[in-house]
Amino acid sequence: MIRVALADDHAVVRRGVRQILGDAGDIEVIGEARDYGELSTLLRDHPCDVLLLDISMPGKNGIEILKSMRERLPKMHVLILSMFPEDQYALRALKAGAAGYVSKEAAPEKLVDAIRLAIRGKKYITPEVAQALAAQLNSGEIPENPHEALSDREYETLRLIASGKKLSEIAEAMSLSPKTVSVYRARLLEKMKLRTNAELTHYAVKHGLVD
Repeated sequence: MIRVALADDHAVVRRGVRQILGDAGDIEVIGEARDYGELSTLLRDHPCDVLLLDISMPGKNGIEILKSMRERLPKMHVLILSMFPEDQYALRALKAGAAGYVSKEAAPEKLVDAIRLAIRGKKYITPEVAQALAAQLNSGEIPENPHEALSDREYETLRLIASGKKLSEIAEAMSLSPKTVSVYRARLLEKMKLRTNAELTHYAVKHGLVD
C-alpha cells in the first residue's frame, strides 16, 4: 500500500483527492494538512511515501515547502498538485526536486498514475513539460524570458504584484515584512529591466503568468 499525505488549504480539494485515491485500491491517505505547520507535525508523526503538495499554501509557498521537505525527508517523493498552468511553475518545481507536477484539472487517473510513477522513483512529466525541458536544454540553460531568471521569491512577488495585490497584502501572503517585499520588487524590476508595477503587470499578462 502506498502511503500518501495531502497538503492543501482547501477542504473541498482535500476531500475530492481523498475520494479519488480511495478508489485506486493501492493508495492510502495517511493524513491531511492545511499549512506548513500542520504538515510538519503530520510527517513527524506519520511517515509517508508520497506527499501531494499544493503550490499555494498559506505562509510558505509550495516550492519553499518542497525544498524544505527534500532536505528533511530525502526519501519521500513530492508531487506538486496545483491549479496553476504547467508553464507557470512546473519547471521550477522539477528543478527543486519534485517528482512531478499535476494540474488539479487533470483527469483523476493522471493523479493516480503520477503517484505510482513517483513511488517507483520516476518523474511524472506531461508532454508539454517535456518540451519545455528540452527547449531549455537546447538553449544551454540560458533563460528565454526574463522572468525565468528570477528566484522563487522574486517570481512569487511578480505574480502577486501583477494580480493587483498591495504591498501589505503581498507581505502577509508571503509571511514577510513589507520592507523585504520591497527589496524583492526592486530586484526583479532590475533583472527584468522594467520600471513600474504597471510594466510588471503588462509583462505578466502578456506571458500568461497570472490568471
